[in-house]
Amino acid sequence: MDNNNSSNSEQTVQDGRLYRNLNSLIVAHLRDHNLTQAATAVASATMTPLHVEAPPNRLLHLLAKGLAAEKDAATVRATSSSPFHDFATSPPLPRPTAIDFSSVPDIRGSSKSFPKHETRHLSEHKNVARCARFSADGRFVATGSADTSIKLFEVSKIKQMLLPDAKDGPVRPVIRTYYDHIQPINDLDFHPQGTILISSAKDQTIKFFDISKTNAKRAYRVIQDTHNVRSVSFHPSGDFLLAGTDHAVPHLYDINTFQCYLSASIPEIGPNGAINQVRYSCTGAMYVTASKDGTIRLWDGISADCVCSITGAHGTAEATSAIFTKDQRYVLSCGKDSTIKLWEVGSGRLVKQYLGAMHTQLRCQAIFNETEEFILSIDEMSNEIVIWDALTTEKVAKWPSNHVGAPRWLEHSPAESAFISCGTDRSIRFWKETV
Repeated sequence: MDNNNSSNSEQTVQDGRLYRNLNSLIVAHLRDHNLTQAATAVASATMTPLHVEAPPNRLLHLLAKGLAAEKDAATVRATSSSPFHDFATSPPLPRPTAIDFSSVPDIRGSSKSFPKHETRHLSEHKNVARCARFSADGRFVATGSADTSIKLFEVSKIKQMLLPDAKDGPVRPVIRTYYDHIQPINDLDFHPQGTILISSAKDQTIKFFDISKTNAKRAYRVIQDTHNVRSVSFHPSGDFLLAGTDHAVPHLYDINTFQCYLSASIPEIGPNGAINQVRYSCTGAMYVTASKDGTIRLWDGISADCVCSITGAHGTAEATSAIFTKDQRYVLSCGKDSTIKLWEVGSGRLVKQYLGAMHTQLRCQAIFNETEEFILSIDEMSNEIVIWDALTTEKVAKWPSNHVGAPRWLEHSPAESAFISCGTDRSIRFWKETV
């Protein structure tokens, strides 16, 4: 009996330590991501010091490890019985430590060199190649076209194609081609944990494709929206998706019920508020929209309230893209004013600008490489891919795009030094760091 009491007492002490550690991590996470009001409330309720010390993003790292371990165990159980296990996507690779953009001044001459890349023509659509997206693990990439088709590539086959000696003859990296839209494709996204690819198009639909089905050419589910669906983004849980449309407010869909939700707290938005791009942060705590009226808007991922509007982020020109950094502290935006800008999420303050590339016509993207050390975009005038050091803002490389006419989309792999360019010349090119 004494042993039982002793054991229970030890367990209670251990549980108490775990709860204290968990509360400290939650408070530190909220505080470090500029959610001061929430951090203060949790600190007060749990009697945790507001300024408790914790390694940066410790809570996220522990959660990612736990989810990966849980998924690995589930995959081992399911693989033997699943006919589609060859296509199961693995969890994203561990991310490097986030870069603190506010701590490093723009010192010219201290920039890093962007590694040399080789490039190869992969395939062509029958009309303009408009968009591309990698899966979360970098194993697949899909492209969408004005010809209404979607091509799905397997990255390992692309790499085989790049080898000088292909032992088994020509390698065909396109493993699926889907035809199910009736107007041009605007955007794509992969389900974060599954084998599902979604597409959005000018035909006001979002379509779901199961990439594990080798013979499927058409979508197995369709969401019919009321507007041209210009952009889509899956919530990291995979249970919800955002649609950016010609409507000024993002449409939030439950993918199990297809129920559509709109924010109950809508900011004043003029008639030119159509959304060019919508993207979730890596935890789903926030999402960002880039609009035709030049405004970057930040939205709470739980309440769907607009928490910050950066009006005139690109002057009177359209804001064409917006993405979060991995630590969710900053947003990188691109606009038709030929500027790329880095904004602090907590304050809406402009932190850095990346200049020297002309983009005034196309829905141009500004993207990070996989480590967030570099930023890539397009110069429409010179038809070049331009690369900046993300910390110093210095231009470190300009490469001919190898497209006839400027590319309209760049998309970087989340897993390695490789990216895709999509051209107005209909072609798709793969770029990979040379060893």
